[in-house]
Amino acid sequence: MTIAAVREFNRYYTNLIGVLRAGLHDSAYSLAEVRVLYELAVDRAHDTAELRRLLDIDAGYLSRILGRLEADGLVARSRSTADARRRRIELTPAGRAAFEALDARSDEQIGGLLAAVGEVDRRRLVGAMDTIRSVFEGVLPARTVVLRALLPGDLGWVVQRHGALYAAEYGLDATFEALVARIVADFATSHDPRTEAGWIAEVDGTPVGSIFCVRAAEGVAKLRLLFVEPTARGMGVGNALVEECVRFARRAGYREMVLYTQDVLTAARHIYQRAGFVLESATPASVYGVDVVEEQWRLRLV
Repeated sequence: MTIAAVREFNRYYTNLIGVLRAGLHDSAYSLAEVRVLYELAVDRAHDTAELRRLLDIDAGYLSRILGRLEADGLVARSRSTADARRRRIELTPAGRAAFEALDARSDEQIGGLLAAVGEVDRRRLVGAMDTIRSVFEGVLPARTVVLRALLPGDLGWVVQRHGALYAAEYGLDATFEALVARIVADFATSHDPRTEAGWIAEVDGTPVGSIFCVRAAEGVAKLRLLFVEPTARGMGVGNALVEECVRFARRAGYREMVLYTQDVLTAARHIYQRAGFVLESATPASVYGVDVVEEQWRLRLV
């Protein structure tokens, strides 16, 4: 099944970017010939052994490619001054001009493919490509946490992920998801962007966390809907979200910030403690279909 999926993707992508056409980017040159031009353009000069290693192609095939490019005046071959047994290969001025034109066409082609792709999906795409490369190279990719403002569709994601995850991990019923939906709906319809905001955390272009700062009372902000996906835990996502929320509250002129949570949310409670929040009250309650201890925490901002 995995083999078939990889082969299917290869067929899809090679067709998408047109590498099977007679000439790449509507030129007279094949993909292999353009790759030779690329390697020469990047490092300016190679010998045939280096090109064979970089491209992993047969010596006879490479020789035929170089012969054609040389006949077209795009490359020049000479004996290496460092080793007389080696042949030095360089782009001619005509070869460099040809490469630059092909390179520009490649940028235009990829730009066209991405034109209808939104910024969030672009980051997902790049993250997926990094994952493919890391799997075959056996190296874990550097995973960067990015915080961004809310985009269309994010609020629905916040509600759905809160409802699904808190039901799975803590047994909360649909009334909790309904609460999250009300919070999100109120924010969407009536928040003041000068004093209220929300953020999404992303890793490899995929949403993995959320947080909101809303007005609770005069001079008092409320931290709401801190959420971190299980796959992103241990990466500092929760800390980054809380720090950004607190920074915003200070800039907005709030004197203090409050939040409400439950005693079972131990990871979140540790994040609040590290940020300087102090537990003010703890009250047993039966809510969302479970018995919990509801807590109120407060942070002085000034």
